Amino acid sequence: METASQLLDSKGSDIWSVTPDTTVFDALHKMAERNVGAMVVLDGGELVGMFSERDYARKVILVGKTSRETLVREVMTEKVISVRPEQSISECMLLMTKNHIRHLPVCKGDRIAGVVSIGDVVKATIGELEFTVDQLENYIAGGR
Repeated sequence: METASQLLDSKGSDIWSVTPDTTVFDALHKMAERNVGAMVVLDGGELVGMFSERDYARKVILVGKTSRETLVREVMTEKVISVRPEQSISECMLLMTKNHIRHLPVCKGDRIAGVVSIGDVVKATIGELEFTVDQLENYIAGGR
């Protein structure tokens, strides 16, 4: 089973972040530029939250706030769920499903090694399943 670290090795470990004092508008602009659905929120290099499209929709738009005047600190998700590099993709998927989240920072001690998304995890899982099916087909075909 592939680990979070191996997934980062194959997909890349770029970390896109904003600070708590970034406006929601600027954070959304950065997310659009990088084509990502969430940003890590760092304060002095320390992980203090996650800001996602879901945070924007539920905590800005639905309550009548404006993205140009609202700071990320006001709407970010502060309770960040993360994984260690050695955790399996299956564990990542379980955490994401259980907690209704789509992005998991991968943390090595107090350092962020990267972020995996639900899309990354699903793609890796499909790849593993396809490999297993190929192996089974080869085993069956070779056994005749």
